[in-house]
Amino acid sequence: MILRPGLGFVFRHPAHFIAFGFGLGASRFAPGTVGTLLAWPLQALLWPLYSPIEILGLCVLLFALGVWACEVTGRDLGVSDHGGMCWDEVVAFLIILQFTPDGLLWQLAAFFLFRFFDVVKPPPIRQLEARMKGGFGVMADDILAAGYTLLVLAAIKRMLG
Repeated sequence: MILRPGLGFVFRHPAHFIAFGFGLGASRFAPGTVGTLLAWPLQALLWPLYSPIEILGLCVLLFALGVWACEVTGRDLGVSDHGGMCWDEVVAFLIILQFTPDGLLWQLAAFFLFRFFDVVKPPPIRQLEARMKGGFGVMADDILAAGYTLLVLAAIKRMLG
């Protein structure tokens, strides 16, 4: 088991490279948060090229890719959901950005809300994480955190009129 994998581990297998968010998950400081930031440049790169429905389809494919990558990487590390694996955050935040109102303040609110829900893991996120292991479990709990984030953003938008 590798407690803090370095870039050598990340580049050893394509699954590791993906699961570690192109290496950002090897960060010594808040790898999940650093990895989540990858969604912003990916959004800037992809959104102009595809329609909203194509983006959602792409997110489904990226989710499936993450299931495989996190499964392989977790098995190789001997830890089902290693903190450096951040592809789950990337995909979940891409989904959030798809539904977040335009504007930097909305996106920042989405970022901080998502990180809050991903760290605190309110029910049923923590229960899902405890029951589901492997790549699907790694990816699924962040999708629930994304759902909570979107619900709170929708409530705020409704309150603001």
